[in-house]
Amino acid sequence: MTTVYDVPAQPLIENLAAKLREVPECQAPEWVQFVKTGVHTERPPVEPDWWYVRLGAVIRKVYVHGPIGIEHTAALFGGNTDRGSKPNRARKGSRSVVRKAFQQLEAAGYVEKFGTRGRRVTAKGRALLDNASHDVALSLKVPSAKSEDE
Repeated sequence: MTTVYDVPAQPLIENLAAKLREVPECQAPEWVQFVKTGVHTERPPVEPDWWYVRLGAVIRKVYVHGPIGIEHTAALFGGNTDRGSKPNRARKGSRSVVRKAFQQLEAAGYVEKFGTRGRRVTAKGRALLDNASHDVALSLKVPSAKSEDE
């Protein structure tokens, strides 16, 4: 069975974004066109459907790093802030964006709370990710971790 670890991240996230566009619980909020993704950025994203790409990236991060909380996930989506002549510093991404993404993924049944340790992927979410990984592996002709003959 092909998993998230067997395929490159970028094609997987794009495939997940296409699948999440069709989920009714995962709709872009009205503030998406105005919001920055963190204090380290100067402008909002240029890509019109960046919300679904972020949802795909968040669910992949929960799969790989889970259980994981909002604060740690925001740090993974952060970057360096420009401080002029002073050295750059690492800053976290927007926790509001991550929180809303978690809420939508929970409503869709892909992610669940795991006590006080954060969120983890449900069986439904794992199936979504594994199916998307399999589709990407077939399109890229990546050999799976275990062949079908074994």
